[in-house]
Amino acid sequence: MPGPGNVGERVRNLRLTRRLSQAQLAGHDLSDSYISLIESGKRTPTPAVLRLLAERLGCTPEYLAEGIEPEQRAHLEVRERHARFSLIIDDAEAALAAFDDVLARSDDAELIGRARWGRARSLEALHRTEAAISLYEDVREQAERDPTRTSWLPVVIALARCYHSVGDLGQSISLAERALDRLAEFGLHMGAEYAETGRILLLAYTERSDSERAHELGRRLFQDDEPDSVTVAAAYQSASEEALLHGAVGDAFFFADRAISVGFQGRSTRIEAQLQLAGARALLRGVPSYTATDSPAAAQALALLRKAAPELTGADSVECALETARALVLLGEPEQAIGAVDALSEPNGAGPGSDLRFIQARLVLAQARLAQDDQEAALTVLRSLAGRLDALADSRSAAHVFRELGELYEAAGDGTGATVAYRRALEAAGLRPAARPRRAACDVTA
Repeated sequence: MPGPGNVGERVRNLRLTRRLSQAQLAGHDLSDSYISLIESGKRTPTPAVLRLLAERLGCTPEYLAEGIEPEQRAHLEVRERHARFSLIIDDAEAALAAFDDVLARSDDAELIGRARWGRARSLEALHRTEAAISLYEDVREQAERDPTRTSWLPVVIALARCYHSVGDLGQSISLAERALDRLAEFGLHMGAEYAETGRILLLAYTERSDSERAHELGRRLFQDDEPDSVTVAAAYQSASEEALLHGAVGDAFFFADRAISVGFQGRSTRIEAQLQLAGARALLRGVPSYTATDSPAAAQALALLRKAAPELTGADSVECALETARALVLLGEPEQAIGAVDALSEPNGAGPGSDLRFIQARLVLAQARLAQDDQEAALTVLRSLAGRLDALADSRSAAHVFRELGELYEAAGDGTGATVAYRRALEAAGLRPAARPRRAACDVTA
C-alpha cells in the first residue's frame, strides 16, 4: 500500500518511528526549522534533500516522494500489464479486478492513468456500457485539459463506439466525425483507428438511413488495397511527426507507440515466416529425389511454404517460390512447378544474389523436366547455364549450386558434365587439387 499522506507526513511518521528529533534528522546539512516546514507541507524537498532524508530515515527517496517502494512499484507495473493481457484474451473480469487492484494500491499518476483507461475498456467489454462511458468521459476531459500528456483520439473513438452501442446515434456520429477529421489532419488514412472510426460511422449512417453519406464514406474507406504492416507503421510514424508539429504531444506519443507496435508485429510475423521457410528447406533437402514421391516431408514443406509466402518479400519471397517448385516436383506436380519457376526466369533486377537466384530457378526447372522423364529438355536447361556459372565467385552457396548441378547431370545421364560440376563444387568450397611436383633437372634422361 502507498505510504500515508504527502511527503511531509511520511517524513514525520518515519522520524517518529525512528525516535529522531527534527534537529537530529536535520544534522549538519539542514536546519530543524526546514525539517518542520517540510513536515507541515510548506516546503517541497529537492531531489538532493530527499536522498539525504531517505538515507537518515532508512528508506528510499521514491518512498518519501511517492509513498511506494520501487519493488512495490515494479509489481504494480507488471500487474497492470497482466491486466492488459487479460483484455487481449477476452478475460474482461480478470482484467477489471487487476486494474482495480492497481488503482487501489498506486499513487503514481502515469500508472493510474493507464489503469483507469484499462478499467473503462474492461467495463465496455463486460457490456457495462454506461459505466464505461462515464469513465471514458473523465479520461476525455483530462486529455482535452492537457493534450501534451494524453492522446485525445483513442478515447473519443471509444466513446463514439459506446454511444452507438447504447443507441445515441447523434453523439456517436458527432464524435466519430471529429475523430476522422483529426486523423485526416495528421494525414493518417489507414490503421486500426481509421478502420474502427470508419466502421462506427458506416453503422451509424446506415441505422440513421443516411445512405448518401454512408456510400461516400465507403468509397473513401475501400478505395485502396489493404496495406502491409510496414506501410501502416510508416504512416503512424508520419502522423506522429505531424502531431508534434501541431503541438499535440499526447497524440504524437500515441502514434509513435502505435508505429512501434505495428512494426514489431509485422517483424514478428516475418520472422515466423522466415522460420517456416527455413524449416521447409530442411525438409526438402531430406528428400534427394528428382522423381515423384508421396513424401510426407515434401507435403509438410509445401504446407509451410504456402503459409509463409504472403508474409515474405524480396529475396525471401523468391526463395519461397523456388522451394515451392521443388516441393511440387517431389509431390508429382512438375507442370505446376514449371509454372512457378517460369515466373522467376529473370530475377528482379541486378541486386545482390540475382544471378545465383536465376541459376537456382533453372536448376529447379531441370529437376521438373527430369520428373517428366524428359532428359534432353533437362540437359538443354543445364547446358544453357554455362556462362552464368562461370561468373559465380567461389563461396559456400556456389559450392551447393555446383553440387546440385552435378547431381542433375548425373540423373540426366551426362557423366562428363557431372564430373566437371562436382570438381567445380570442390573448388568453390576451397578444396583445389594439389599441384604436381616438378621433376628435378637431374632426373630428366637424355
